[in-house]
Amino acid sequence: MKVIIVGAGTGGMCLAHGLRHAGIDVEVHERDRTRTGGLHGYRVGISPNGARALKACLSPELFDTFVATTAKPYDNYTMYTERFRVLMSIAADQMTGVGTAPEDRDHNVSRMTLRQVLFTGMEDVIRFDRRCTGWTRHDDGRVTAHFDDGEDATGDLLVGADGANSAVRRRYLPHARHTETGLLAIGGKLALTDANRHLLPDTAMRGMSMLFDRRGQFGIAHAMYMPWSADGAPGSTDRALVEQWPGICYDNTTDHLSWGLSTSRTLAPPDALDRRGADLNALALELTRDWDPRWRELVATSDPSASIALSVRTSDPLEPWEPTPVTLIGDAAHTMTPGRGAGANTALRDARELRDRLVRVRDGELSLVAAVGEYEELMRRYSSLAVRESLEMMNDDGTARRPIVGPLSVFAQRTGMRVVDHLPPVKRRIARNMQKVRDSELV
Repeated sequence: MKVIIVGAGTGGMCLAHGLRHAGIDVEVHERDRTRTGGLHGYRVGISPNGARALKACLSPELFDTFVATTAKPYDNYTMYTERFRVLMSIAADQMTGVGTAPEDRDHNVSRMTLRQVLFTGMEDVIRFDRRCTGWTRHDDGRVTAHFDDGEDATGDLLVGADGANSAVRRRYLPHARHTETGLLAIGGKLALTDANRHLLPDTAMRGMSMLFDRRGQFGIAHAMYMPWSADGAPGSTDRALVEQWPGICYDNTTDHLSWGLSTSRTLAPPDALDRRGADLNALALELTRDWDPRWRELVATSDPSASIALSVRTSDPLEPWEPTPVTLIGDAAHTMTPGRGAGANTALRDARELRDRLVRVRDGELSLVAAVGEYEELMRRYSSLAVRESLEMMNDDGTARRPIVGPLSVFAQRTGMRVVDHLPPVKRRIARNMQKVRDSELV
């Protein structure tokens, strides 16, 4: 059996590792020109279920490398007003509540560093600078993927892991659509130094902070404390990977503060997505002109070269389809907003679920199409819930900006959070539900 994977993102590479370690022939075709191309250096939160998927698919040595490259864990998740007044705070152990083993904990890691870890040891499997232009199914059941350089790749199964704009999905499920949420997201970074390590409130510097303003805008800030900033070399089993990583766009091996702002497209100028660098930071400052001065200093002093903007989209619901020797994982199957932090973890669950079923094909327990069908039926169930929950958290319905209704909704939101903050059983239940969404464990 041979599997062709289009896309070398988190889900695609996790699957590739899992298949290779199971003795299943696999090729990965990636559109970026090199292993350091197309990197985006923002944090990705790996939940316990995501960590277990990585442990199941990676070699023990490479899983240890992943753990070594992660930031020190948060100790709280706190919701604030835009003036850093506490609305509700949840201790990190209430969010995870699992165990102490690396695969049973939350992990915070730079997305670009995680990608480099996943490329390690797979140099002979990945073909870079390959953009998929289509694919063909043959009478014998095999599938050939076509690429823009005129080359082809043929296998028993084609997996589209090529993101929200998936070329594989466009051909496979041409009726699949995305909906714009009406939101614009801006993100930036600030390297932590002795001069700014106490820029935000102490609770914020030790955890994940979420800020809500009166116009429906949502801010997020989190400090990434890298173990080797204070302790020297990371002591990983692939130390050269960490020490030689080229640091494209931003140095992610030192402590830094990341921030993000989600705002309505109606509040931003029409050219917001075209802005870069200092212009983006200036826009974020204008949008948060009434926020706490400490937030504004964070934005104003951030590295302009690390700032990005994107439009927030989500997948529309799809009716089930008949399984074939073509399937999808990750954003190619279920694009979701970052509102619940579930995207990467759902992709990792996809990789593990599909890997497990392909192992059964290898062992003669399932036919290939039956394995794909079993995977897709389960994937649709858990991913649709994750998409829905993520959309509920991050969607612009304009309520906060409506006369009368807006102020009332903001008052109700803030009052509700403050009440819950004094009801530990309710807070624990909310924390557990948030963790289940991130873990894709509602199904």
